[in-house]
Amino acid sequence: MRVGVSEAALDENSDVNAFSILMVLPDPIIVVDARGYIPYANPAGEEFFSSSINMLRKTTIDQLVPFGSPLLSLIEQVRETGDRVSEYGVDLGTPKTGVRNVNIQVSSLFNDSKVVVQIEERTMASKMDRQLTHRGAARSVTAMAAMLAHEVKNPLSGIRGSAQLLEMNADDADRALTRLICDETDRICAIVDRMEAFSDDRPIEREAVNIHEVLEHVRLLARNGFGKKVKFSEQYDPSLPFVYGNRDQLVQVLLNLVKNACESVPEDGGEVTLTTAYRPGVRLAVPGNQDRVQLPLEVGVKDNGPGISEELLPHIFDPFVTTKTGGSGLGLALVAKIVGDHGGIVEYDNSGTGGHFLIRLPIYHVRKLKEES
Repeated sequence: MRVGVSEAALDENSDVNAFSILMVLPDPIIVVDARGYIPYANPAGEEFFSSSINMLRKTTIDQLVPFGSPLLSLIEQVRETGDRVSEYGVDLGTPKTGVRNVNIQVSSLFNDSKVVVQIEERTMASKMDRQLTHRGAARSVTAMAAMLAHEVKNPLSGIRGSAQLLEMNADDADRALTRLICDETDRICAIVDRMEAFSDDRPIEREAVNIHEVLEHVRLLARNGFGKKVKFSEQYDPSLPFVYGNRDQLVQVLLNLVKNACESVPEDGGEVTLTTAYRPGVRLAVPGNQDRVQLPLEVGVKDNGPGISEELLPHIFDPFVTTKTGGSGLGLALVAKIVGDHGGIVEYDNSGTGGHFLIRLPIYHVRKLKEES
């Protein structure tokens, strides 16, 4: 994917809007030519590398960053393929600046030998930083769930049974209290049952799944149930390849997100938009593994509700965090676990209005189909 900017846009004497835009962007942007020199850097790029553009033009990229820097391999990859590549959670630094944890996007410019490097400091782009935290938070209740299933459900059964016996000989006033005991024990048991899903660490059975069929199934369920008054719209990429996943679990994930969206929109004029897109440059660094997982499939659930407050954003995938009256706070935690089990990530995009959840998933390669046939 080549960046559609003319060379004139990089000429400081050119009266072109593209140049003005690059100048005010908060993200550091540099251009690296075929010899490795840096003919252009915006002001944010100069500040990031603590060097003026005149100094950067005399410096090659391998002199600017340490030997073996991931940035060098990303540049080489883009030169070879011509595609855009993104990498998240990269430690990038120079002797002047020290090491910073950043996100990097590298794209071809003009030809395969000249590339554009865009850097996002993690303080400015923390959405992807939280994806492993979400996954860990979801799994943090695994031991608790196993303990609750054994240590809590058994006593609850005894409490409920005793309340039912008392109810047989109780008057109307006391019967209301015994019924309250039964209802509350049932509610606690339901929460424990939902938590038991976290203790299931068996490998999931995955196959080629058409995500549009899953979305259509979820939409029909919503339209005939909790989303009767909501207007649904779709923005799909029809050429999307299969997802490598478990259909039933993906239905569970999307049904949860759509239900949350339907409950967030206004009673009149509520809208929920389902989206799919192909993002070939998205890769995820997995701890303990030098390989980067390709996550090109993007599935979105967007609503026109009030969105999520900035204070709650860092914790929305944590267990027992909820804004719903009577909610358990386990729905999004379970979403994070299931998506993590698929090797994907789930995030909340707060760059616009309303609520917007995005799921990124791996594709089912043709090679896998041949191996299993």
